[in-house]
Amino acid sequence: MSEMVSDQLVALEANAAGPVKLEFGPQKALFSLRMDPGNSASAAKAFAGKLATRVGRGSVSKTRSSLCCGPDEWFLSAPENDRRTICDAFAQLGKTTPHSLVDISDREVAIDLSGPLAIDLLSIGCPTNLHQLSVGWGRRTLFDTVQIMVIKLAPDSYRIYVWRSFVPHVWGLLVRGNREFAAGY
Repeated sequence: MSEMVSDQLVALEANAAGPVKLEFGPQKALFSLRMDPGNSASAAKAFAGKLATRVGRGSVSKTRSSLCCGPDEWFLSAPENDRRTICDAFAQLGKTTPHSLVDISDREVAIDLSGPLAIDLLSIGCPTNLHQLSVGWGRRTLFDTVQIMVIKLAPDSYRIYVWRSFVPHVWGLLVRGNREFAAGY
């Protein structure tokens, strides 16, 4: 199944020519964590990485990153091969600290956009003022009518996480916009 999905993503990626570099990001272990923020230190220990403390801010430690999505919600990212370790650590944490950790790795697909026009391309379908984002910050927002998570990776580089079932729609809009930029529109 995953090979079929990978083949489909490669086929989509082949049609992405334009001034903005569009490509699918690496497969990661992704989690949605909900818990009392007063317990974030114990969650950071279970995650073996820092948890961002302000809404919209990100935190990176070695190969793991977190984005604070709300006062009691985090979006966690780690290498794919760390998935089981993280699940086991949070299962242990659950014995003493109430929380909800949901593995969303198979639900989300990462799309990377880079280049001087990346923010303009994202803005064709995103109502959020992305100019307000600093590197490492992110937001949950919409692209067209699809919920996405957008994270600013570098001054001209963004990663969006899209539900797998919406990837063809979002990708198609990005490619269409990229072609319009290439044509000078």
